[in-house]
Amino acid sequence: MNDAARVDRDQLASEVAHWVAACDALRDLDVVAAPAAWSGLERYVDAGVRSRLRETIDTLTDDARRLAAALTAAATPDDLAWTRERLLALRQRYLRAETVLDFFGDAINSRTNPRLAALLRGLDALAVESMAVALRPLGVEVPPVLTYVDKGMGASIVRAGVRLWDAGSPSPVAAIKITRHNVLKTALVHETGHQVAHLSRWTGELAELLRDELGPAPSELADAFSGWAGEIGADVYAFAVLGSAPVFALANVVDGTTRQVYAMPPFDPHPFAYLRVLLNVALVRTWFGPGPWDGLEAAWLRRHPVDAAPPHVAALTRASIPLLGRLATAMTQARMRAFGGRSLAELVDPRRVAPAALAALARRAGASLLTSTYLQRQETMRIFAWLTYQAANPAATVEARRQLEDWIIALGSEPLARSA
Repeated sequence: MNDAARVDRDQLASEVAHWVAACDALRDLDVVAAPAAWSGLERYVDAGVRSRLRETIDTLTDDARRLAAALTAAATPDDLAWTRERLLALRQRYLRAETVLDFFGDAINSRTNPRLAALLRGLDALAVESMAVALRPLGVEVPPVLTYVDKGMGASIVRAGVRLWDAGSPSPVAAIKITRHNVLKTALVHETGHQVAHLSRWTGELAELLRDELGPAPSELADAFSGWAGEIGADVYAFAVLGSAPVFALANVVDGTTRQVYAMPPFDPHPFAYLRVLLNVALVRTWFGPGPWDGLEAAWLRRHPVDAAPPHVAALTRASIPLLGRLATAMTQARMRAFGGRSLAELVDPRRVAPAALAALARRAGASLLTSTYLQRQETMRIFAWLTYQAANPAATVEARRQLEDWIIALGSEPLARSA
């Protein structure tokens, strides 16, 4: 090699050494998340996440070591150029791997506080149960869940089984973000509804159903609703599992100025907030009749008059409102291939979480509602539905909310097959 090639080789050797060391430094998973936070995970979740992260790191470090060997063997300027191309590719793979590690590290590190860790273990268990009520009858394996707390207005999910940023093996868990202001609310079950829809392949079929039901309506209406099928399906699932509590939690999160609740950005998978709230009210009213959700709807109608919406959104709203009850019925009662020829209501009966049914459960159970491990196992979602329904009442006390939190923590402390 001439002097210029040797200089290039020395510089490249320095860069390769840097990235080999950087890749090797990722091996310590206690740097990714604190040991105390790792200990806040259920063992099955811990093992699955650690295994996935080690796979990412092992693949990356193997690539780095092969790159170092390639540099050692490089004998010509062309060899050095090829090695540099591989180095640049390694840098990009490192950044993608780092994104995966940071995602899980941040999620797990939200468990460093002991009480919050206990609460999140309870939410993990609750999320698993919320999926199991539909997936077990379908013979579909229920994935483990990792919940975590983060900032923002809305919850979100990285579904189990999807490819992550490094394009390695699928995510071993459903990772669900819960916002700080919404930790004790029902958004968790909206997110698990996304996972159920994914595993059962319901979303595409629901889009077809919405398009068919809206066939005589303007094509823009059918296009809009079928495009929103993923988010609508998650709302419908949360209703079937929890009853009326989700509509109040939803309204609290998506409200804003009138301009905001009628905002309809292109490609947004969510119905605009005004229509979404009214559709959820229609679900509740269709199954449970009149109730406090009527007051919620009346408040939104007064607060956000349709005449104040942009003209195209106002037209869409006016065309939609008379059809919401019919859509609510179809989405819950139409037989679906995704559910083995059953309707959602046959799979997860909303009548079991009607306010009267939940009140009857609470009356029969008495004080044992919050203490019985038998009821905790047999009526997990109905107890949660009742407690969140009670906590949504404006007259709810701090003690009522504390009871809900304590019950969720107790749920997470039970060894009850929390990884279905």
